Amino acid sequence: MLGEESFIRHIMSFSLNGRKTVRDKIRIEDFGTERFINEFWTSKQRQSSSIHEISYRACFKAELPNFFISRLTTKGDMVYDPFSGRGTTVIEAGLLGRNIISNDVNPLSEILTLPRFFIPKISDIKDRLNDISLEESAKADIELSMFYHPKTEAELVSLRNYLINKKDSGTEDDIDRWIRMVATNRLTGHSKGFFSVYSLPPNQAVTPDRQLKINEKLNQKTEYKDIKKIIVKKSKSLVRKLTLDQKMRLRKVGEKGLFITEDSRNTESIPSEDVSLIVTSPPFLNVVDYPTDNWLRCWFNYLKVDEITKKISILSNLEDWGKLIGDSFKEFYRIIKDDGWVAFEVGEVKNGKIRLDEHVVPLGINAGFECKGIVINKQKFTKTANIWGVNNNSRGTNTNRIVLFKK
Repeated sequence: MLGEESFIRHIMSFSLNGRKTVRDKIRIEDFGTERFINEFWTSKQRQSSSIHEISYRACFKAELPNFFISRLTTKGDMVYDPFSGRGTTVIEAGLLGRNIISNDVNPLSEILTLPRFFIPKISDIKDRLNDISLEESAKADIELSMFYHPKTEAELVSLRNYLINKKDSGTEDDIDRWIRMVATNRLTGHSKGFFSVYSLPPNQAVTPDRQLKINEKLNQKTEYKDIKKIIVKKSKSLVRKLTLDQKMRLRKVGEKGLFITEDSRNTESIPSEDVSLIVTSPPFLNVVDYPTDNWLRCWFNYLKVDEITKKISILSNLEDWGKLIGDSFKEFYRIIKDDGWVAFEVGEVKNGKIRLDEHVVPLGINAGFECKGIVINKQKFTKTANIWGVNNNSRGTNTNRIVLFKK
């Protein structure tokens, strides 16, 4: 683990593809801080574990949490993500032998995260799927004919009913949870590896009306997909890079791990001064509508979208967003150990007119933290003038902005 000075020196001496870190001092409100700009991780480095390959909207790559976890913690330290999403931070922490706390008010997060700590054998997955009875006449209680062939829909409904019964009866096990996780991830997408016809990317579900328009535009009809075969194929893909030691490490971390669905501003189940490092990305400002994007996943998992919507913060203005983040930082200060860190990743909204990193700095400081700088990872430098701008973000971001705090 690097100390504060060693970490800053490491950032400054970091060189990837011959590029040196650019460092400058800035003032934000009444506070001075620094920016460190370089290509700290790139698409060429994306050799992270296959276990991360779960689609979820607005998630960062595993290289981001790895960069901070591997440098700011040691094995056995507690790593926490208060906005866990698909679980990238905690999965990466588990692979690195750190203890974990995963939190997200969206219950889908735990459905997608927890099973990947308890990985069953492929043979056991096959056997369990073979034991599940599929009713050919089964039909969903909502209209799904624009997404699925009637036979595929029958299989999907049968699987859904099986999983609901197992959960309600208290007999759901690691294999069932794994099957649920994979199936949830395969509901809709843009390749033959999904249950549906061609749809928008798999990190969201379009509305039935929108899917009808896609079908008409592409002149496509639903075709039969064997959901059991797809689940097995995706399962093999998820574990293809994992060693036995890594599987055992994940299980060991998962057994001690804490998986919660609490408000990030009030996490009573987390002891004070228990966390060594937080790596997270908060809800975006008026960009992502999580409940709407996940309506089909909620249906499959028998979750009530209206109830989730009441808990999830979809913030339309900077003032409300700042209030949520500021109050969350006060809670972070309670649970972080002395000398602990927070790596808080934010994006730019409205084509860079709002730089959330500059709004986060005073929020963290007012909660009691010291701001140690803003780490900006840019995958492609253009002209020197653009290093400070957002020109290369006009068609989707390729920049990560991480505000780094220390207690």
